[in-house]
Amino acid sequence: MTLVSTLLVTHLGKAQLAGAGLGGTAAFVLLCFSFGLLRGVKTLVSQAIGAGRKELIGGYLGAALGTAVCIGLLTVGLGQLMALGLRHIAATAASGAAAMTYLSIRVLGAPMALAYVALREVRYGRGDARTPMIATVVANGVNVALSLLFIFKLGWGVAGAAWATVIAHSVEVGILVLVQSAEGWGVRGARWEDVRALWRIGLPTGLQFSLEVGSFSLLAGMLAALSELQMSAHQIALQINHFSFLPAFAIAEAVSVLTGQAVGADKDELVQRVAHIGMWVAGVYTGACGVVMALGGGLLVSGFTHEPVLAHVAVRLLLVAAVFQVFDAANVVARGALRGVGDVRYPAVVGVISAWCFTPPLTWLLGWKAGLGALGGWLGLCGEIVVGSLILWWRLERGGWRAVAERERARRAQEAAKYQAEVEADAEAEAEAQAEGAALAS
Repeated sequence: MTLVSTLLVTHLGKAQLAGAGLGGTAAFVLLCFSFGLLRGVKTLVSQAIGAGRKELIGGYLGAALGTAVCIGLLTVGLGQLMALGLRHIAATAASGAAAMTYLSIRVLGAPMALAYVALREVRYGRGDARTPMIATVVANGVNVALSLLFIFKLGWGVAGAAWATVIAHSVEVGILVLVQSAEGWGVRGARWEDVRALWRIGLPTGLQFSLEVGSFSLLAGMLAALSELQMSAHQIALQINHFSFLPAFAIAEAVSVLTGQAVGADKDELVQRVAHIGMWVAGVYTGACGVVMALGGGLLVSGFTHEPVLAHVAVRLLLVAAVFQVFDAANVVARGALRGVGDVRYPAVVGVISAWCFTPPLTWLLGWKAGLGALGGWLGLCGEIVVGSLILWWRLERGGWRAVAERERARRAQEAAKYQAEVEADAEAEAEAQAEGAALAS
């Protein structure tokens, strides 16, 4: 959806493009903690499926939805405050106004976006990737149509791009709500234990997402303050890179589900096998994308802009992106495998440290001091990705996650026993109440 906004807002001018890029980054900053937190429910559900405990899914779903709605409403308020501050970050008043407008509207879709993530992650954990895919494809089609209508036909500009995305998020979650309603919710069985389990698994990833995105947002903020040209080139290159990163990330999500089910079924020997297959698939794809970026960067950038200076800067960024493509796939696949088994703290620590040791310092040193602009920031991003991927695969291959998997199985067995005891106690109480009622009636 942000890609569509970028492609269409480009025709409005550099100030609008830079503003939408900064506003879109800020929106993701606000949501990234919740995205990471809610991913914890996928691990819980996949391990429950592997262990044959489908009755636990309704409780996990209820915990995830309740958390998503509460945090989503809080995010709306925080987003309005952040939008006011974006005016002081942008390089010009025009781009600052565009960023404020875009964010203040875009963040209104936070409750819908997070509710969709909660429903999607539960379905992923169950092995259903098709239904969320259909919801997203339909929502993106709605986003394209409404963006064209709002931005150009109605002349709403940047605000039109933001409103189109908010409505598309509503369509996206609406489809999953309809599907889930037809299948049944089962959320009445949700307990505080389910909420605590979600936070236990999801909190490290949520903090990791926040701190990593904070590092990346600092990169965007520094570029936005440097010039509209550098921020616009960064936004163009980032959207092109998504064509490589997002499919690789989808493979990593599948790896996470399968490793979680393997651990739940007490088949740890499958974890590394799944990770290796995922790496081959993601590596071949991202490697091919890297070749396209290196050889056809100019053609790719021409879909966004024909301004020579802007295109030149964006093409240079794509050359850096071509270098780290396979490492980026390795990074996300390793994270997915480790999170699936419940080893969430290790990748969180590695991700945060590598992000803050490379991207902001090198953006300042190479981008500002050495005068490389966005290129300096992307060189820092390259170092972050390469080092992080090597450390995570070292953890995966050496089997440091096995002790965590054993603890997760033991904890799940305790929770299952407690759940069964509660069910039996409720059944016994209900039977006693029925007996007393029958006695009174007689």
